[in-house]
Amino acid sequence: MNGVQIRIRGKVQGVGFRPFVWQLARAQARCGDVCNDGDGVLVRLVGGDDGFTAALADHCPPLARIDSTACIPYRWAATPQDFTIRESGAGRMRTQIVPDAATCPACLAEMNDPRARRYRYPFINCTHCGPRLTIIRAMPYDRPFTAMAPFPLCSPCEAEFRDPADRRFHAQPVACPDCGPRLEWRAEGETLDGEAALQAAIARLAAGKIVAIKGIGGFHLACDAGNPAAVATLRARKHRPAKPLAVMLPTATGLPAAAAALMGSPAAPIVLIAKAQVSGLCDEIAPGLAEVGVMLPSNPLQHLLLQGLARPIVMTSGNLSGRPPTLSNAQALNELADIADGFLLHNRDIVQRMDDSLVRSSGEMLRRARGYVPDALPLPPGLGDIPPLLALGADMKNTFCLARGSEAVLSQHFGDLGEEGVEQQWRSALQLMQSIYAFVPQRVVVDAHPGYRSTQWAASLPLPLETVLHHHAHAAACLAEHRWPLDGGDVIALTLDGIGMGENGALWGGECLRVNYRECEHLGGLPAVALPGGDLAARQPWRNLLAHCLAFVPDWQDYPQAATLRQRNWPLLAQAIERGINAPRASSCGRLFDAVACALDCAPESLSYEGEAACRLEALAASCPASATRLRCRGATDALDLATFWRPMAELAGDSGAESLGIPRRPGLWTGGDGPRLRHRPRHRHDGLQRRGAA
Repeated sequence: MNGVQIRIRGKVQGVGFRPFVWQLARAQARCGDVCNDGDGVLVRLVGGDDGFTAALADHCPPLARIDSTACIPYRWAATPQDFTIRESGAGRMRTQIVPDAATCPACLAEMNDPRARRYRYPFINCTHCGPRLTIIRAMPYDRPFTAMAPFPLCSPCEAEFRDPADRRFHAQPVACPDCGPRLEWRAEGETLDGEAALQAAIARLAAGKIVAIKGIGGFHLACDAGNPAAVATLRARKHRPAKPLAVMLPTATGLPAAAAALMGSPAAPIVLIAKAQVSGLCDEIAPGLAEVGVMLPSNPLQHLLLQGLARPIVMTSGNLSGRPPTLSNAQALNELADIADGFLLHNRDIVQRMDDSLVRSSGEMLRRARGYVPDALPLPPGLGDIPPLLALGADMKNTFCLARGSEAVLSQHFGDLGEEGVEQQWRSALQLMQSIYAFVPQRVVVDAHPGYRSTQWAASLPLPLETVLHHHAHAAACLAEHRWPLDGGDVIALTLDGIGMGENGALWGGECLRVNYRECEHLGGLPAVALPGGDLAARQPWRNLLAHCLAFVPDWQDYPQAATLRQRNWPLLAQAIERGINAPRASSCGRLFDAVACALDCAPESLSYEGEAACRLEALAASCPASATRLRCRGATDALDLATFWRPMAELAGDSGAESLGIPRRPGLWTGGDGPRLRHRPRHRHDGLQRRGAA
């Protein structure tokens, strides 16, 4: 043997890995070649490894990640005299696709350099930044298989693309003003392009108008975040009266270091921080809440807009209420015509929808999408050889998952599959992801709720079907997130949400479970309480307060905070509850939060967005001083006795108002007390999970 072959797997395509290998080989005076193929990156060297593999790990490009390397002897038929980059090979893809990355410092500096030929070019990018997943139509990740295919490279760009010493070497989205995508402005019969289009958008935003802006993974609707009239107009036109709006800031100056670091990372997510830490915003951005979501520009166009405006702007999803974000120019011009005063468009297609990711400043992920998807997640120890398994998720806040081997690839956030147009985007993304990864599932896992669209669609597939209780899935996901091993034993899990399908058709939402990946045993939790009016109870918090009062506070009418309930036709609802007419029972933590928020007079009569009452309750808690007051909730059989919670809370609130409760920043449902008595319940086994792990 006269050489070695190094197989590199991981996030190594579309991140400048081949030119990095080329430069490293040149620096070490090595001969051989490197290429992409269906299994990752393949390096062939004349001679031995001699520390080359170690150097790969020590100097890995910023967007790359090496998961594994394997070095074996190799025989050269003809010894090369140089080091070259070969064309991509074919084969089944196992390599991770790269998430879209925020504009890197080098490209930002170049874009602002009047001497550069890409000066103020809104589509500047290189191997370290720019669109990735959102422009991919197929693998391998080469220009003909992306949304850049209609833009042939000009001679200067071609030279950069072919030069291994250039940071744009084999950067598939590379372009310039002469050969790449262009901006277009449309408003009131006016059409502009290039720099004039950008300046028109800046002028409209500065004048308090609303502009629809085409981004990398979808459209945004933007307006001046410090202009109350502009924000009110946007809310009225979008039919979004109270839901908080995301804000893009020119810089992270003055923000907490942890939040600024997340915002300035290649993922560039929206970060939730205290409203008091952000200046220049009007109250209408997040009414009644203590936090606001802020982000920095993540693509060159956004940088140019914020440089021109030098003020925060609202950047909320560009969609009609109840519809998914628009992706094409034609769709935006049609659907957003009654919302936007102008449209800042471009002619590069968005292949994949990708919402902005949302995280807390602690790093806790709330919505995983742009910048993170589709990075594969390693499965916990013991789950290392999973045959291809497709998990389709629930209907709300949906994501799907492709699990194979020792990894799981999660899709981007899609929202509610019941909303018009969302299911089509979901199916399209699923088809593309399966195609990209050559993923052929052997089994499909779904939520146990038979009415979910994802469950019904899975039933039509010619595959073995496994159903999992909603809250077992929550608990198993938490185990996986914390790397709990397959043989780690049982844990006690509190699963708290709105509503999900429990055992024997019960509606759960506040459960204490004994779980492992394979099994789930229900131990206790919140008692089941009526939802008067059915789905209306999820939108009108007072209905939940009434149901809890009727169930746990016999003399509820004597308390002053019940005045609003007494003014309603509560006897009719009480009768409906008693007779079980349109009043299903659920042990829902979400509805308990609604009831408490209503009792403390911090919930609107009717919610304008999901979780509004709970968000306002959280904001109230954040505004209250610490207190020694603790409300205990004792166990009764296998459920908590909420009567021991509601009576003292009602007395405290009635005597001195909500603020005197001194609600802690993260209010617990109970502290102290005996807790629920445990009694044996059937354990639900999931053989598919036993063999294949959690999905």
